[in-house]
Amino acid sequence: MADSNHEPEPPRVVLPTLETPTLTKAELAELLFERLGLNKRESKDMVEAFFDIIHATLVGGHDVKLSGFGNFNIRRKAPRPGRNPRTGEAIPIKARNVVTFHASHKLKALVQGDIPSAEEFE
Repeated sequence: MADSNHEPEPPRVVLPTLETPTLTKAELAELLFERLGLNKRESKDMVEAFFDIIHATLVGGHDVKLSGFGNFNIRRKAPRPGRNPRTGEAIPIKARNVVTFHASHKLKALVQGDIPSAEEFE
């Protein structure tokens, strides 16, 4: 029961969760099963093969370009001086290769809602 001497509480704001839903390889296989009619084993094998090929290509030092999606690039990072944040001690960081991903302009626009998706045309 509200007390008439007090001001009403302001409405509560529900903030969106910081956690973003994630699409897993198992879910990709399930989507192939549902949409293409592959059996579950074939769907799982196809997803695994796809990622095995991308993995092997990147490990081999080659870039992966997926039209309309984006590019996975191997970038060489030079050695540089680092610092232990706890002690402040200088520590050398070795040269290494890193994988970067750059989304295509088309994917960026779709994520931002700038381009109608294919489903809107069906």
